[in-house]
Amino acid sequence: MNYLGHAYLSFGQPEILVGNMIGDYVKGNEALHRLPPGIQKGVMLHRQIDSYTDMHPATAKCKTFFREDYRLYAGAFVDSMFDHFIANDPQCFESEQALFDFTQMTYATLQEYDAILPEKFRTMFGHMQSDNWLYRYRTLKGMQKSFQGLVHRAQYLDTGAESAYKTLVTNFYTLNQFYYEFIDEVKKFARESIGN
Repeated sequence: MNYLGHAYLSFGQPEILVGNMIGDYVKGNEALHRLPPGIQKGVMLHRQIDSYTDMHPATAKCKTFFREDYRLYAGAFVDSMFDHFIANDPQCFESEQALFDFTQMTYATLQEYDAILPEKFRTMFGHMQSDNWLYRYRTLKGMQKSFQGLVHRAQYLDTGAESAYKTLVTNFYTLNQFYYEFIDEVKKFARESIGN
C-alpha cells in the first residue's frame, strides 16, 4: 500500500488517518510516544498494514513481475500499483468525483494537524497536495510519474521507470486480478486492527 491505500484504510477516522499517512516518517518509539494516542494508533496501523501486505500471497505474485529489473525495490512498485487499482475500484470509490472528494478531505485533515507532522513529511506533503498525488494514481500517466518518483528516490537502482510502466501495462489484467485477491482481505485486516 502506498499513500492512497493507507488513507483509504483509515476509514474516515481523522487521527488514524494522520498516523497512517505519516507512518514511514515516525522513526523509533521515542518519536512515536510524543504523538497523541489516536495518531500513535494510526502509525501502528500503518506498520501492521505494511507487514500484512508484504506477507500476502497476492503481493508475492505481483513482485515476481517487477523483481528482475528492480530486485529489492519490487515491493515499492507493487505498493504504488495497488494505489492505482484502489483509485479505480468502484468498491472503494464509486466515481471519479468520489475519489477527488476523498483526496481533498484527506489533505484538509492533514492540514488540521500540521503542527505535529514530521518535517520531512510536511515538505513532501506540499508536493503531494499541489500535484494531487492521491488523485493522480487513477491514471496510467499518473502511474508513470509515480514510478519515475520511485526511481528518483531509490539509492541503489540503475533501471529507469520505463520498464515498470511497461510491466504494468503489459500485464495489467493479471496484476489487477492479484489485487482483487488482496483488497477485501486487507480491508478486513485493517478494520480488525483498528477495532471497528
